[in-house]
Amino acid sequence: MQQQLIRRLQNSSSAMSQALSRVRLIRPANCLMMGFAVLVGAYLARPGLSLAASSLNLLLGFVAGFCLTGASMAVNDYFDRFIDTINEPSRPIPSGAVKPREALAYATLLTIVGFVAAYMTNLLSLLAAVAAWALFTAYTARGKRMGFVGNLMVSGCVATPFVYGSLVIDGFNLYNLLFASMAFLSNTGREVTKGIVDVSGDSAHGIRTVAVLSGEKAAAYVGCVFYLSAVAISPLPLIWELASIRYLALVVLTDIGFVASSASLVRRPTRENARKVKQIVLVWMLLGLASFVAG
Repeated sequence: MQQQLIRRLQNSSSAMSQALSRVRLIRPANCLMMGFAVLVGAYLARPGLSLAASSLNLLLGFVAGFCLTGASMAVNDYFDRFIDTINEPSRPIPSGAVKPREALAYATLLTIVGFVAAYMTNLLSLLAAVAAWALFTAYTARGKRMGFVGNLMVSGCVATPFVYGSLVIDGFNLYNLLFASMAFLSNTGREVTKGIVDVSGDSAHGIRTVAVLSGEKAAAYVGCVFYLSAVAISPLPLIWELASIRYLALVVLTDIGFVASSASLVRRPTRENARKVKQIVLVWMLLGLASFVAG
């Protein structure tokens, strides 16, 4: 009796571990952030948006952003499974917690749900969702090996939700374009920074990142140029009178964070420090997102 109970507990623990690995595969934090970015894009397009009147479209927009991001994460890990045995051996696929075919199955399911949500919103949303999916698929299949060009492709996908959100509620303004530009620039800096973290696996598999081609120090400088470019355009909403003073309070903190992270990366362009910088940069990006909403 006692042995049966122990076996049941072990089976339950194993099932829980597998479930958590499947959740980790899609990076739920990234999925939530992209789903939220769609909502922010809608709000930026129409600051006086009625939640009651647009609740269904906003929900569908969030679902599309969440699911397509999850699909892209799973596909990315599938294509990166050999590189990750060097760079990130604890990830679900290289650790053996999730089989490669399972990852593709999850990606397919999430893609279908994302496309259905986009189709139920409107035709433009569906076209934008398909375009973003095609861009990321091209990145995973070919663009990744192109290094910096691949970084730009990923950043294009990251910037898309802020435009997609405006399509969800049939509206668009300069604010959407500004934040999409800031997201594009800051994420490109982060992608270049990630290249410093992954230089061992990337060089072994022919991934031509800035860090692989020119060294960690050069990659640190390139990443900083993009971080600081995002900082440089952050005053534009105030200059063009698109935002209130509330925007200023949060965006100043965001800019200070990007500048401090840039200085840290240039001082110590090591794998360990680059990993810390790429993680903290996500915080500055989220803070920047909050500044636009507040403003």
